[in-house]
Amino acid sequence: MTSAAQNTVKAWPAVEDQTLQIRIDLAAAYRLIHRLGLDDSIYTHISVRLPGRNDRFLINPYGLRFEEVTASNLVTVDLDGHVIDDPMGLGINPAGFTIHSAIHAARHDAICVLHTHTVAGIAVACQKQGLLPLNQWSLQFTDCLAYHDYEGIALDLDERERLVADLGDKFVMVLRNHGMLTCGRSVAEAFKLMHNLERSCRAQLALADRSRLCQLTDGTLNNLSAPANPFLNEVCNVQAQDPD
Repeated sequence: MTSAAQNTVKAWPAVEDQTLQIRIDLAAAYRLIHRLGLDDSIYTHISVRLPGRNDRFLINPYGLRFEEVTASNLVTVDLDGHVIDDPMGLGINPAGFTIHSAIHAARHDAICVLHTHTVAGIAVACQKQGLLPLNQWSLQFTDCLAYHDYEGIALDLDERERLVADLGDKFVMVLRNHGMLTCGRSVAEAFKLMHNLERSCRAQLALADRSRLCQLTDGTLNNLSAPANPFLNEVCNVQAQDPD
């Protein structure tokens, strides 16, 4: 016999409830990035697209440290740079808008965009070979990594077209001479990718004598790259459904 509970279809949360939860998730991500030491004073950003809207996203108020960001003081901005809601009246960082608006406009599967300027991330971004597939952390990014050349502080809106062209359908990008960037179909996914990306960079920099590295074979790398690796296939190659 089938119970009434089994016949009940779970309703998707109302847009208002989704918005509240995503605000809480985003504020938590800012606090976690600070707690792990991945922030850069008031610079760099984490943004999230608002539920039910392809043209608006949330981002941190300009001038607040990451540990000061809360669910209620996040700024709502549209893809043209118009501030829709700014509880503290601080505005937003124009360079942050350039990068984050570009990805939110082009990639509806990128619900969250996370960008950092860590010492390890910038150091690897300055290395010609970029991130190397040397260990379990970095191997998850095999065939899933994009690169974008440095063009200076991101104030030129024309750079957005080149940025998204370089990103393509990837979820992780090295910004040459600048830092690291991850995208996620949720705040949690973007954070998890950045956490592992940062550890990959730190491990690479810890290897002082690279002439004596234990290199992985091509066969091993092929077995661990998408689509052979289920994790990589899930994170890097599956086109997520647009929730709108």
